[in-house]
Amino acid sequence: MARARAFYKETLRLPHLFDAGPSLSFFDCGGVRLMLAPPEGEVRGTPAIYFLVTSIEETTEALTGRGVRFFQGPHMIARMPDHELWLAEFRDSENNVLALMEERGVQERRPLDRGPTPRTGP
Repeated sequence: MARARAFYKETLRLPHLFDAGPSLSFFDCGGVRLMLAPPEGEVRGTPAIYFLVTSIEETTEALTGRGVRFFQGPHMIARMPDHELWLAEFRDSENNVLALMEERGVQERRPLDRGPTPRTGP
């Protein structure tokens, strides 16, 4: 748990809300509460969290500087009628898939400012 807590708190810089005992840790993930906990029973599949960012290249560079290893750098995955959808995928300290997401051309959305949290930036 300590390794996962450090990754989300120090590397991604998500706001840490609180811990509940030694095995639960809670973070604010852009208004969504993320609970870190050890696996229970037979766990299958990998959850994925997409962090909406305003500049996928700048955020990828900033996170790479903090030790994040991307297995897929920034790339366009879909051309929508009103925007392009870009992703950059990486894994957390426990091998869960996470991704940065940028919707290029969308003006009305309110993405997190240059990273997974408002205080994260290059």
